[in-house]
Amino acid sequence: MSANEPLLLRTREGHVEILTLNRPQARNSLSEALLQEILGAFRAIETDDAVRAVIVTGAPPAFCAGHDLREMSTHRDDADGGRAYFERIFDFCCEVMQAVTASSKPVIAAVNGVATAAGCQLVASCDLAVAEPEAKFCTPGVSIGLFCSTPMVPLSRAVAPKHALEMLLTGDMIGAEDAQRIGLVNRVADPGSALNDAKKLAHHIAGKSAKAIAMGKRLFHAQQTLPLAAAYAEASRVMTANMMERDACEGIGAFLEKREPKWEGL
Repeated sequence: MSANEPLLLRTREGHVEILTLNRPQARNSLSEALLQEILGAFRAIETDDAVRAVIVTGAPPAFCAGHDLREMSTHRDDADGGRAYFERIFDFCCEVMQAVTASSKPVIAAVNGVATAAGCQLVASCDLAVAEPEAKFCTPGVSIGLFCSTPMVPLSRAVAPKHALEMLLTGDMIGAEDAQRIGLVNRVADPGSALNDAKKLAHHIAGKSAKAIAMGKRLFHAQQTLPLAAAYAEASRVMTANMMERDACEGIGAFLEKREPKWEGL
């Protein structure tokens, strides 16, 4: 990889935006500059109505090896031992992960290799994940004296508590099939097919109503923290608002008339 090559590759296939982490020599670790590129991409995508689904993947041989520990370690020589920088970079990474989750567009991880620490956090922050059979996942912080506290947040929301804690407390690597079993991954693709399978899934979703998906995704995350009655009340409110949208009128009409719907923007 040349010094002039972008840290994040952006390609468009129809209504699907593909983001490729492009630091293969560093196993696509999340340097501060790469985090800035990811955040910038998601901010741009959010205002681009032509994008209806997003895929995040890594330039081979890895998906993402987490934070750039070499870059972080240089700040040990700062006057405060690196505290200010560590606080800033962890806060910034959390901002990036929240932008992924909060995006109104469905985000699919195409995991083509190891996804460790903040790389595993990125997978858990995405809405869906498709993995190569040889993909591996772990939160290995405990092995270097650093509990994976920030990766814990989306991981503990993606899988059952005991599965999350086993990964966090042992730091052990798990394979793609185990990741699917515990709910971190939706599908395990045939060898070499994760990105293609993710594209098929993304294009399938992109053919649905973008307005309904945006409203539904936002509600999905909001209602998870609410008591049951409050969750139902919010869901009822959103569903009523959704019914008033043009796409709902078109979709219901198409169903009753036994024809294909014509969604807004397609």
